[in-house]
Amino acid sequence: MKGIYLTLGVIFFGLGALGAVLPVLPTTPFLLLASACFARGSSRFHRWFTGTRLYEEHLASFAEDRAMTRKTKISLLTLSTSMMLLALFTLPHWSAKLVILASFVFLYYYFLVKIRTLSPEEEEEKA
Repeated sequence: MKGIYLTLGVIFFGLGALGAVLPVLPTTPFLLLASACFARGSSRFHRWFTGTRLYEEHLASFAEDRAMTRKTKISLLTLSTSMMLLALFTLPHWSAKLVILASFVFLYYYFLVKIRTLSPEEEEEKA
């Protein structure tokens, strides 16, 4: 099982790294998955991953405080919303559209209520 987790961690880390330079690919969700996989696969890989610059820039504040910068929230919501809108307008079935609308509600609820937004002072402090 550890081998599977490590393999998935490497794949998700690669996708997250690509997402840092490609505007089409989300960074944070893939890095969160990589972190979870590395934590279950190997403590050594998990320590390495949490020491990378990608982790520090995109996940450290969320992992430590369950908080994100305003910029991170906006970029994640913009990408998620655009992809979900694309699916919403292209899917022919009304039941699938309802699932996407429910996902919209959950996504915005979670980001606006459950994840704290770091104030500008906290952002500078973290940097």
